[in-house]
Amino acid sequence: MHRRSVNAREYGITPLWVAKDRTASLIDRAPWARVDDMPWKDIAEGKEMVIRGGYRHLEVWKCVASSERHCLVSEGAGHCGAIHADWFVPALCLPEKKPVFIEDLVLQSATGESVPVYVPNRGSGRAGRHMWVSAEDRALWQELIGEKTPLPAAPVEEEDDLITFAEREIDRNCRAGEEGWFVSDGRPVRDLDQPTGGFTLPRMPVQRSRNPMRITTVERAAASAALGCPPWELGLCAGCGQMMRRYGRNAAMYCNVCRSVLNGR
Repeated sequence: MHRRSVNAREYGITPLWVAKDRTASLIDRAPWARVDDMPWKDIAEGKEMVIRGGYRHLEVWKCVASSERHCLVSEGAGHCGAIHADWFVPALCLPEKKPVFIEDLVLQSATGESVPVYVPNRGSGRAGRHMWVSAEDRALWQELIGEKTPLPAAPVEEEDDLITFAEREIDRNCRAGEEGWFVSDGRPVRDLDQPTGGFTLPRMPVQRSRNPMRITTVERAAASAALGCPPWELGLCAGCGQMMRRYGRNAAMYCNVCRSVLNGR
């Protein structure tokens, strides 16, 4: 998996690995999707394969008392009034999203409607998570966080990458109906359904004035030349109100200075 993923990226191909097990080691090592373990006859007859893991939707909400989502900062203990953004599997979206089928993902990945995203963990744990998302969700995510996180050049190798033999006899006894908890597979569950990649924006700044700012043609032309963008892509930073590249492709809501302050970088 490591070798083939690296070779694919060298030729400009985005790998898509499909797993049928929540403990599959390829999960979060490269762009992936998980489907049910279906009999070959169902697949041959054209039964649709629903993606159970690996595809997510971006949800953005304001943290107030009336919100259906809990606060990411206080972990549900209160409401901070900030703007939260997080990635959810379709079943946990509000309202619930329709499931995505693997055949649709294959087509959408070729047309660019669905794209891979790598979200680094902002806390402890694994280095980050791979997921497939819609192109619109990725554009919104990049605008919110003010940065682009490319896919890793190569999957991160971990301790459990080594194939080892546990030297343990297989338990062939049926445990159905017995009291207690029995583990038949010691591998960790990698496909976790909980939200991932949570990001919080501070409260929106107080409007300084309701009077519209007038910008002369000369000022707009000078700003366009300085910023290297067409005049119609110019706008005001949502934080400091300075002229910046506010609209168009790869634009942002806040200028670089405000993003650095807001993100604590």
